[in-house]
Amino acid sequence: MTDQDRPDNMQQLVTEIAKALVDDPAAVVVEAQEDDESTVLRLRVAPSDVGKVIGKQGRTARSMRTILSAVSMKHHHRYTLDIIEEDRPGAE
Repeated sequence: MTDQDRPDNMQQLVTEIAKALVDDPAAVVVEAQEDDESTVLRLRVAPSDVGKVIGKQGRTARSMRTILSAVSMKHHHRYTLDIIEEDRPGAE
């Protein structure tokens, strides 16, 4: 699959979904790391919002991954979602 055939709005889709879920939408950052066969989308949110994007028993995160999986099958390009949990500064 060429870069032109690949949907470029998956990063934007994950960003918009995450912004709708969190209390601090300005802190939402989605980075895309691509190689030939797959794209890893790394989602970062404010530490207080991590639970909101994961959801109870991981249901919200699983739902976002299901959407990415459906797109992966349709476009023959694998998308994965990593939710990055960062410790709060000074919380040792």
